[in-house]
Amino acid sequence: MSRMTQHTIPAESAADGASRADRAVRAVADEFVRQAAELNPLLATTLGLPDWQDELPDLSPAGHEATAELQRATLGRLAGLEQAAGPAGFADGDERRCARLLRERLETELAISATGEHLRAISNIFGPPQQVRGSFLLMPAATASDWAVISRRMAKVPAALAGYRQSLAAGSARGLHAAPRQVETVAGQLADWLATGAGRGWFTDFARQAPADGPAAFRTDLAAASTAADAATAALADWLLTEYLPAAAGTPDGVGEERYLAGARRWNGAALDLAEAHDWGWAQYRQIMADMRAEADRILPGSTPREAMHYLDSHGEVVDGVEAVRERLQQLMDEAMASLSSAHFELADPIKVVEARIAPPGSAAAPYYTAPSQDFSRPGRTWLPTLGKSTFPMWGLISTWYHEGVPGHHLQIAHWRYLAARLSVYQTSLGQVSACSEGWALYAERLMDELGFLDGTGARLGYLDAQLMRAIRVIVDIGMHLRLPVAADWAPGAGQAWTPELALEFFDSHSGRGRAFADSEIVRYLGAPGQAISYKLGERAWLAGRDAARAAHGASFDLKSWHMAALSLGSLGLDDLAGELARL
Repeated sequence: MSRMTQHTIPAESAADGASRADRAVRAVADEFVRQAAELNPLLATTLGLPDWQDELPDLSPAGHEATAELQRATLGRLAGLEQAAGPAGFADGDERRCARLLRERLETELAISATGEHLRAISNIFGPPQQVRGSFLLMPAATASDWAVISRRMAKVPAALAGYRQSLAAGSARGLHAAPRQVETVAGQLADWLATGAGRGWFTDFARQAPADGPAAFRTDLAAASTAADAATAALADWLLTEYLPAAAGTPDGVGEERYLAGARRWNGAALDLAEAHDWGWAQYRQIMADMRAEADRILPGSTPREAMHYLDSHGEVVDGVEAVRERLQQLMDEAMASLSSAHFELADPIKVVEARIAPPGSAAAPYYTAPSQDFSRPGRTWLPTLGKSTFPMWGLISTWYHEGVPGHHLQIAHWRYLAARLSVYQTSLGQVSACSEGWALYAERLMDELGFLDGTGARLGYLDAQLMRAIRVIVDIGMHLRLPVAADWAPGAGQAWTPELALEFFDSHSGRGRAFADSEIVRYLGAPGQAISYKLGERAWLAGRDAARAAHGASFDLKSWHMAALSLGSLGLDDLAGELARL
């Protein structure tokens, strides 16, 4: 295995005139990223680093312990720097923010590891199998040499999935199980992967994209690797259903308050008051519902929001064809980029490139974003799961693509990538806190409404529907995991304890996205406690920070300058986000 060249992560650069001593914390953070990328080559692929691209991580308990040991060692090095800084702390703001982020993130991960959560990590969107498959979609695939690297990595899929099975088996032996609903869903996803390409299997079908003019030995190796990867996928699906699932019988869907609080800290970077957050979620629900009723009446007088959304499915803009909707989403992002650049954001040229893609079969229902590589040779990309559809009403996609693309995830995360030398790669990638990034993306949807971009037929109702979905996430995520009672606002379930079945009915009755989407979302929330609430809680912090900064500056407040300063802070948890934004 080759060693990483030192220029790939600028941990010790003297950007902006800073000395190495001034960047000591950031150097520690980036040394952690370097070593973490060696242990987990999927991180190296995400960052676009040159080494370990033909490797996969050790997903066994031993591999996890190696990461935990690195986290403990890094905290020890950070403690030495903190002690040297003394009671006054770090004078440089970027050093101070990096130190707080690094300590909070590593301590949180170690605390969660100690409870064995990695030994029951089954999720329809955040699980190790999904991460392994997703890495191949991020790898260069233009030349025979690129495909030789892909082939070598693909040959290691069976060992990676075997290590994952070892972790789940170790958890099962300790009585630590994922709930049956998660197991059955992920096994179903794996079955979808195997059905891809007229039953050839996803890895075999993916390998068919390789250039036909490669050496015969290369084609033979790639065919063998893809066949073995699909066989390992089938073996994992079978093991989950025949061995793991019976042992997991009776495991509740909800995780309870203790595990939920730990998960909420992981995704939000704060110790949350769950009762306050749950009540606030209901308050948001009431306000958004009132706004939706008014918007629906403008679209179709006398209609309910759901009736108006069904009306828009055939009377609004509708795109026919998978490639056609991809092109339409690309156009949407290109137009937003052109309109917002200079006028509302000051963007470097590499950030101005973003691609719309179609997600592979067997993905969860929600659209998503993948970040550019550190050198921008791979651009940021948005991904649309089609769920087998070929007709796409645009009313529900416009605001979502402002969230996933421009000015949402892409502007923030690509700008972070651009600033990695000034901040640290850790603050702009591995240290990412969901509440900071998802909060910004939800704020970005609101910003486009404020700027008048949602004037197309149904576009604002789509935005409000997306906002309502995020408020519902706060309600049902906390409600299901803590078994809280349903409020009187929703008569069919009022007074009953939240269950996944009630949550599905509540979600589906308020959304125009379809029951399959709602079902995928409920399974997602149950498999990642505390992640779903990060959107609205993060947006609340972004809005509070903006309001405080505007109040402090008065008439001199400049929104464009505030946006660029805010995006230049790097990742922050909710313990720090609103306060740091208020000081800008």
